[in-house]
Amino acid sequence: MQLITPEYLRERLLRRKNDSHKHDFGRLLVVAGCETMPGAALLATGAALSSGCGLVMLHSTQRTLLAAAAAYPSALLSEDPGDHFTTVPEQLHRYEAIAIGPGLGWSPGTLNAFMDLMLEACAKRIPMVLDADALNILSVLSDWAELIPPGSVLTPHKGELKRLLPCKSDAEREILAWELCAEARCHIVMKGYHSRIFCPGGECLVNTTGNPGMAKGGSGDVLTGLIGGLLARGYPAVDAAAIGVWIHGHAGDVLTAERTMEAYSSQDLIGKLPCGFTALYNEKTLKP
Repeated sequence: MQLITPEYLRERLLRRKNDSHKHDFGRLLVVAGCETMPGAALLATGAALSSGCGLVMLHSTQRTLLAAAAAYPSALLSEDPGDHFTTVPEQLHRYEAIAIGPGLGWSPGTLNAFMDLMLEACAKRIPMVLDADALNILSVLSDWAELIPPGSVLTPHKGELKRLLPCKSDAEREILAWELCAEARCHIVMKGYHSRIFCPGGECLVNTTGNPGMAKGGSGDVLTGLIGGLLARGYPAVDAAAIGVWIHGHAGDVLTAERTMEAYSSQDLIGKLPCGFTALYNEKTLKP
């Protein structure tokens, strides 16, 4: 068992060359939100824009995109013609990673579009972050592990993991989680107090940041966007997951110190994500 600490993460951090430009840092596609749940897409998009990746494209419904354009002018926008996710964005090969699930909802066309996206991402070997409704859709499919592109990250909370891996006990479920990671060559972030990351090789990473004040709607959407952006930035899945959960939890710790555990929302986490990057990159022992 490996604790996720600043010392563990610092040797894994990527650096920027002076002559670099936005296309050096990857494109993330966020597929999230629907007409009745636009906020989840905005939370994921806002976190992705604070992850260090070069470009973030949000594919969602018209209502969601209108809100995103006002909140995050740096984001690129791709409109889905339906009230839910029903069409796969064009030129998928242009993206280094895809984050899907927050506020996605369900509609007659969502399952078909989801399957088309997963199959194309597998064929093009584009790693994904799957959360929320993406996990709920997977749970009703048979042989769904075959749909996961290698290098992807699944981010279920305990209830979502139970639906994905139904069995008699938590101990048995953890064994199944490791077997799934090995089969699909993916990582599973089991969200919760001291979130754990299950790895294909049987390793388990345990986060050391975060607190109960983060147990509020939308916190997981922020994590999805952050990990997705780190994947697009060029981090391997294990490092994207580890850096993501640590910075996400650190943001919650900063807010709890400032406002108590009660008086902040998941939206506030986005504004504190830079605190985690600062804590990691500004350490004197980290050589430029």
